Amino acid sequence: MRIGMGVPRTVHARREARVPIEVAVHIGGHPALPGVEATFTENVSPRGARVLSSRRWKINDRLTITTLTGTFRSMARVAYCEVKPQAGFAIGLEFLEPSGNWVFAVGHGN
Repeated sequence: MRIGMGVPRTVHARREARVPIEVAVHIGGHPALPGVEATFTENVSPRGARVLSSRRWKINDRLTITTLTGTFRSMARVAYCEVKPQAGFAIGLEFLEPSGNWVFAVGHGN
């Protein structure tokens, strides 16, 4: 038997709900592809985010995430990386050293 094949994974419940919102971010630190990628979140919470990426990441990769506004920055751990057909990848991030705050624009068009 190969390790990791057919072994049930423990599922952990999230402690807080994620807010479905697009926030422009920079992510960097890919081990094979240097540089910073400009992209968007799909949802965020105080402990993590789901981010779109054109790059495939490995579980437990470390990266930096920063909002384009500069109001939030953190080192993060990749919790998962899912293929999104015609859209690259969706990566789940766990914030390790968050600093600052997410700023959400509420009431567009008011």
